[in-house]
Amino acid sequence: MKLTLSNLLGFGPRRLNVSKRFNLIGEVGQGSMSKVWMAQDFELGCKVALKLLDREKTSKFESRFSGLQKPSEGEVAVSLNHPNIVKTHEQGLTTDNLSFLIMEYIEGHSLAYHVGQVAEKPIHARLDWVQQIGSALAHMHDAGWIHRDICPRNIMVSNKSQTKLIDFGLAIPDRPEFRRPGNRTGTANYLAPEVIRRQPTDQRVDVFAYSITCYEICTGELPWERARSLDAAIQHLNLPAKPLLQYVPDFPIPVADVIMRGIATNPDERWNSMEDMNAAMRDAIDCSP
Repeated sequence: MKLTLSNLLGFGPRRLNVSKRFNLIGEVGQGSMSKVWMAQDFELGCKVALKLLDREKTSKFESRFSGLQKPSEGEVAVSLNHPNIVKTHEQGLTTDNLSFLIMEYIEGHSLAYHVGQVAEKPIHARLDWVQQIGSALAHMHDAGWIHRDICPRNIMVSNKSQTKLIDFGLAIPDRPEFRRPGNRTGTANYLAPEVIRRQPTDQRVDVFAYSITCYEICTGELPWERARSLDAAIQHLNLPAKPLLQYVPDFPIPVADVIMRGIATNPDERWNSMEDMNAAMRDAIDCSP
């Protein structure tokens, strides 16, 4: 901790007293390292999502980066400002020494909820979600971060059909010391082959996971068989992806080609960046009937 006059005098950052500031309405989400509550914020005067991180589990995860000053989830979240990324109002520590994030409350459901019903949505509506998410991820990359857990569970869709990227607990700075191979981190069905092989990684692990998410938005299916744990990811090494057109034969071919390139096993055969993929996606959509 940096020593300042405030620290030496016993002050420092204000601690959040949860019971005094919020009326906790109900638990709305739970991850591997946190719980999320819908709460009325007396200070902001509105309903918010309050995320409280498990101290022990967070500490265990952070220990993987021994010797490195990894930014916290809250520090990543407050650095992002994009209409398709959840707005984080504040982050810090509670009076119980738990890390917290105060975020906008999104009226809606996760993309995972919608994936099973995509056949009911017109293709143009599905592609609107694809472009919203792509724009959010490009912003995150431009800000110098790698998300590392892009999947439908970590994307909210509001009741107005606006997508919001959430959950930055696994995010790391896009710097060599953090991209070293070794951490098999992410959701198995969306995990890039280079992560499984313990090879050096970069933002293209997000391109891979995003492309699988796009495939799922467009077809309701995964390009490989759905499986648990590393069994799912190992398929990404040994089996070819099913062509998107196998599930939706009348899907625009140029758009399908953009998505399929994004899930190439070899990262050098994928889109080099989200900026490149987004540009190709716009062109493909524009030239499609």
